[in-house]
Amino acid sequence: MESPVYAEGRPASPAAAAAWDVAAMVCDPEIPVLTIEDLGVLRHVEVSDAGVQVAITPTYSGCPAMDAIRQDITAALGAAGYSSVRVSLELAPAWTTDWMSSAGKAKLDAYGIAAPSGRAAAGPVRVGLSVKCPQCSSLNTRELTRFGSTSCKALWVCGDCREPFDYFKVL
Repeated sequence: MESPVYAEGRPASPAAAAAWDVAAMVCDPEIPVLTIEDLGVLRHVEVSDAGVQVAITPTYSGCPAMDAIRQDITAALGAAGYSSVRVSLELAPAWTTDWMSSAGKAKLDAYGIAAPSGRAAAGPVRVGLSVKCPQCSSLNTRELTRFGSTSCKALWVCGDCREPFDYFKVL
């Protein structure tokens, strides 16, 4: 398993690691091929006598998927026998596409969404991009609209195969 740069990673304690493994299997409701671990949204899991505490970070402020993710984590851990589950949002540091796992990026490509390329910038940088088409791998692509099916994706089209596709923005 790849060591995440975005969080404490899978806990060392067997009890917390078991709870992490359950939470890590929760899928993103907007991109169901990605787990919240793939996406880098799962920050840390703690288990104590009081129950399980899970921290997640939204991909952007106001992300509508967070309520569903919170409910899915609570349901998954409840089904696994955890009776007291608290899921909190950690807004700082802000999520970045750098937190996505390489397995998650590969899943995006296989699903037909161009994965983010490069690393997030420390400040404003405007550079024209060529985004590889996930259908035919052509770089002859252009952005149609900055916002696609969700705010974290842009809609692009390939000039070779003529297929539109979502591009997961580098944030």
